[in-house]
Amino acid sequence: MKIGLYFGSFNPIHIGHLVIANHIAEYSDLNEIWFVVTPHNPFKKKSSLLDNYQRLEMVYRATKDYKKLKASDIEFGLPQPNYTVNTLAYLQEKHPNYAFSLIMGEDNLDGFHKWKNYDVILENHDIYVYPRLSDKKVTAQFDGHKKIHHINAPIMQLSSTSIRKAIKEGKNVKPLLPEHVWEYLDEMNFYK
Repeated sequence: MKIGLYFGSFNPIHIGHLVIANHIAEYSDLNEIWFVVTPHNPFKKKSSLLDNYQRLEMVYRATKDYKKLKASDIEFGLPQPNYTVNTLAYLQEKHPNYAFSLIMGEDNLDGFHKWKNYDVILENHDIYVYPRLSDKKVTAQFDGHKKIHHINAPIMQLSSTSIRKAIKEGKNVKPLLPEHVWEYLDEMNFYK
């Protein structure tokens, strides 16, 4: 079983996240995409980040109607601050028959060489990269790398930050969110 890991705070998860994940699930060799909800870093200021379990609930509600998309709280029980290389090692130990890959935007690939043990990640895991509108060129060491797969997914110009700002300003963001997520946000009065 090939699993793609899509890390994020998902604060909130929006249709852009779903479009990208579903596209990769349908047009790559990955069997499932797990939305790995990143826990609040205890060393960072809380700002407008919702509670870990509230964000997990939104991801669960957003993905429950998609057979290949799953919500994951795998990082909630790991020591903080956490690094991707540790999460991958933990998952590989817990699920030895699964092959785990990373999903990231092209903009994140640019700084990938700064990640802790990025070479170990690249040696043991594939990376699926979706396009972003950016002037940045892919770092030469990753250009054409056999473990890095560029996916021709739709480019989504949508951010959780802009959605939170719009909610605070009283704008209608319902079309930007999965229906179950919008209902939950509305019911809980989040980001207002």
